[in-house]
Amino acid sequence: MGYALRFFLVLLAVLATPTVVARQVPEGLPWITMAELPPEARETLALIRQGGPFPYRKDGAVFANREGLLPARPRGYYREYTVPTPGARDRGARRIVAGTGATGDVKTSGEYYYSPDHYRSFRRIRP
Repeated sequence: MGYALRFFLVLLAVLATPTVVARQVPEGLPWITMAELPPEARETLALIRQGGPFPYRKDGAVFANREGLLPARPRGYYREYTVPTPGARDRGARRIVAGTGATGDVKTSGEYYYSPDHYRSFRRIRP
């Protein structure tokens, strides 16, 4: 078998081999300041910090991080909260996800993420 044919077959084998790529969360998500958040997000964050009451039934539900955009944590670590969207007839797409952090409580953890687009992207809220 000639060199060119051998090279071609090896290259073909490499390209045809399925590759498993681990999805890694970037070291740092972009930040957003309180002043940059929409007013409804600031209100939702205030409700989280005071423990409610929340206007939506699903507020406080476990967020599973299926998208893998937030740092990997055990199930139950993250909770999701609705950020009302003016004019929307439903919950809209905006959310705050809160981690339980070192305190074990979303009210005091200081670990909050804002998603303007229903979990397609996140920004860490700067305390």
